[in-house]
Amino acid sequence: MEEEIYQRRGRIFDVQRYSIHDGPGIRTILFLKGCFLRCRWCCNPESQSYEIQQMTLGGKTKTVGRDVTVRELIDEAAMDRIYFERSGGGITLSGGECLAQPEFTEGILRAAHEYGITTAIETTGFAPREVLDRVIPHVDYVLMDVKHMDCGKHAAFTGKPNDQILANAKYIASIARSLTIRTPVIPNFNDTPAEIAAISRFAASLPGVTEHHLLPYHRLGQDKYAGIGRNYTLSHLVPPSESEMQRLKAAAESAAPKLKIQIGG
Repeated sequence: MEEEIYQRRGRIFDVQRYSIHDGPGIRTILFLKGCFLRCRWCCNPESQSYEIQQMTLGGKTKTVGRDVTVRELIDEAAMDRIYFERSGGGITLSGGECLAQPEFTEGILRAAHEYGITTAIETTGFAPREVLDRVIPHVDYVLMDVKHMDCGKHAAFTGKPNDQILANAKYIASIARSLTIRTPVIPNFNDTPAEIAAISRFAASLPGVTEHHLLPYHRLGQDKYAGIGRNYTLSHLVPPSESEMQRLKAAAESAAPKLKIQIGG
């Protein structure tokens, strides 16, 4: 592979090793800076801006964001290759939104395959078609959020309408090796059986999609908002109970009986 690809530079804010989520096996999660959406519940608010920031947590201030080359990042991830090989794992690009840095993302994915490492991305699917054509062929597992079927409600809670996202979900399903649909379950946004069932029906209509994951709302990133000088507007929300999640799972299973519906992902 051309050396130019290994010298591409991008901006990340974290590397999380030994993850058992966000794709099969043991994974190293690479968190990229920058996102097109502004989801009110985002647990990584420091990921939304591409700019390097200062964040104060527990009285300590740290810099969030650093620039790296593809080679530096893939060499760091490759230190876990033995765990990938034994577990069927690999790397997952998260964020933020990796499609917001398409040249860098493409470079990481191509380099990973050159190293014999499988790839996954977590994505909102909000990107131009030419970006999808550039990135998706180099992804082994696409994990894509579908947050709501109603365009107006989606825009109110994420800052963007969902028409491009839903269209892209159909396109990604037609070209991806593997696509899993995921839905963060957020009280007062999409936590009714009817809303979840509608998303499951859409997921079931996508060719090759066999799973729909329901991800319960949590407050784990709440302190980060104050740490970067922002207000967390959902502090009044209570995470859904196990019984509530089971009720939504049952609604999803009834709407899309051919899909595997699971809580968490």
